[in-house]
Amino acid sequence: MKKIRNEAELFRAALEAGMAYGEKRGAVVFEATDSVNERAMYIYRLLVHDKVIAPLPEAQVSQKSVKHRLSLWHARSLPQDHPLLN
Repeated sequence: MKKIRNEAELFRAALEAGMAYGEKRGAVVFEATDSVNERAMYIYRLLVHDKVIAPLPEAQVSQKSVKHRLSLWHARSLPQDHPLLN
């Protein structure tokens, strides 16, 4: 897994974008008591189900790999001159 610059910030932004995607789609309503890990896993599974991102092999699905995959997904949707990509 290649390290991404600003991965923590990209993950936070990806989590927000993924939550908005899920709620806009009508698939989920996130509670304030949901953990970050639960939200990340749900967003990952939703994006895989909708064929927005490619799934990881089930043996490789972990919190670290899911966070990395969501960060990559969000980084691709940002314009090239976005501050998180520099």
